[in-house]
Amino acid sequence: MDLKSGYPFWAIKNGLMHAFPQLQRDTRCDVAVIGGGISGALIASELAENGHEVVVVERRDVGWGSSAASTALLQYEIDTHMIDLAKRYGEDDAVLAYRACAEAIPLLQELAADVGDVDFRRMHSLYYASRRRHVPLLQAELAMRSKHGFEVGWLAADALRESYGIDAPGAILSQLAARIDPYRMAYRLFTRLEKRGVGVFDRSAITRIDATSRGVTLHTADGVRLRAAHTVFAAGYASQQWLDQRVARNRSSYAFITDPLDSAQLRELAHTMAWESARPYLYLRTTGDSRLLVGGEDDAIDIPVRRDARVDRKARKLVKKVAKAIPGLALVPAFAWAGTFAETEDSLPFFGPHPQYGARVQFAMAYGGNGISYSAAGAPLIRALIERRKHPLAQLFSFGRLNRNG
Repeated sequence: MDLKSGYPFWAIKNGLMHAFPQLQRDTRCDVAVIGGGISGALIASELAENGHEVVVVERRDVGWGSSAASTALLQYEIDTHMIDLAKRYGEDDAVLAYRACAEAIPLLQELAADVGDVDFRRMHSLYYASRRRHVPLLQAELAMRSKHGFEVGWLAADALRESYGIDAPGAILSQLAARIDPYRMAYRLFTRLEKRGVGVFDRSAITRIDATSRGVTLHTADGVRLRAAHTVFAAGYASQQWLDQRVARNRSSYAFITDPLDSAQLRELAHTMAWESARPYLYLRTTGDSRLLVGGEDDAIDIPVRRDARVDRKARKLVKKVAKAIPGLALVPAFAWAGTFAETEDSLPFFGPHPQYGARVQFAMAYGGNGISYSAAGAPLIRALIERRKHPLAQLFSFGRLNRNG
């Protein structure tokens, strides 16, 4: 599955940071994690640090799937508003989902500090109204978040222009957000795991899975067998190929990054990510070397050759959108790319077993705009399910919610 087009900045910046071996002989373990991106890294770390014998298998080079194309906005804010989730699942579950993502950010901060040098930084998040008619919706969203203790405030049009240069009728300013280099984070986590005795294998494609009530046997394209008591599919959007049931739809998102910009150009955007209320939405955030990363222009194209042909044109459209939203900010793309992402109907992830395979096979489908935050929140959930413990997110993030009325 070809998950990206163009020149993703993280892979260009970092290169192949470490060489991992192929899986070349039959192996046994407690938990097999399928997927060598940021989700697999976070889940494998959670399991290994808590006493599980883990083996990681990736079909490409580590980090070279959707993690290389991720724009890595770490937010608690979900693509579906809290007020809309409350209508669908009830206010308690809506707050639970948002709070899970909020609690994931300091966990990621602690882990990033532990591994070091992954361009993690706490930021603010500015969610601005694309049109005047969106203002009442955002103010209702603000009220519900405030009610439940989220640190948010309202910025009127004048304050937006003065501090951010954004021409919009109003915005929610959230104090909690962050950025990270997802490719570098995945590599550093996997390198650390390997040093601690965890088997990390790339260029090893799983082609068949045999799951029973006693364990799971995974077969590679080269005929090697990996036997595990439990298996976790954390292969990003490619995980859907293992399910007969369609639980998400694949789309493409486009992005570009500039050369380093002067702080006077960035103003408050230097430490604030911004995104809009229109759908699909424009979003932007800075990097540690003062580049501006801009993304959006999502479409339903999931055919690599067609997506490839659109990258440059989409980058030009994104430049125009930024110029319209932030008059006077003229940007020149240094690198542009596109990547596959998946959307669930409610913007929530799926973590846990699917009836197709039984309790020994877990899926970690951290889909939508909160993929990394979801993965950080979902890693302890996956561990709890493997250890047969209860977890507050088990029902809300399960495949069972597909049968809930809402």
